[in-house]
Amino acid sequence: MEDWVIRAMARWPDVPALFGWLGLDRRGRWLIRGEPITRPQIVETINRNYAADEYGRWYFQNGPQRGYMRLEYAPLVLHTAGDGLLAHTGACVGQVLNVFLDEEGSVLLLTDLGPGLLADVDLDWALSRLEGEGGQVPNEAALSQALALPSGAPTGLRLRLGALRLPVFRLDGALAPEVLGFVRNPQA
Repeated sequence: MEDWVIRAMARWPDVPALFGWLGLDRRGRWLIRGEPITRPQIVETINRNYAADEYGRWYFQNGPQRGYMRLEYAPLVLHTAGDGLLAHTGACVGQVLNVFLDEEGSVLLLTDLGPGLLADVDLDWALSRLEGEGGQVPNEAALSQALALPSGAPTGLRLRLGALRLPVFRLDGALAPEVLGFVRNPQA
């Protein structure tokens, strides 16, 4: 959090939180009442002051007031940056802890920053790093089999990240909040 935010929180500690106004879509765009926020200064301020509370509700700390985010899918949208990953906020992912594949082929990553959806424009990055048994590149049939598995099942695939080979698990999109510890539609 920025210093001005911390000072405002100390000065006005009892400002009620805001629910239902702010959101984040699958492309990493901030929304207000369903419409994209396009002013760069506002986007940058939200990016710098975005966090989660102890209940897994993600919010923008706007001075003394928290604006809780309605998440279209996950709290972070991840993009590739060379061999690494960046969150939609501009923060660098330091470590990927777990990898999941949902029923539609979306890739979810549990990172040191929190749970994130790999942006659809970067799915080729993940596909180029997937390995099957013995390090082989999986074919279309292997990917189809992985998608057909029940939620929670290991897919037999691994995501290659540097020297790491992380196992990929199937996870139904509807179960992602419970399994990864976040709230899609926070309530007061």
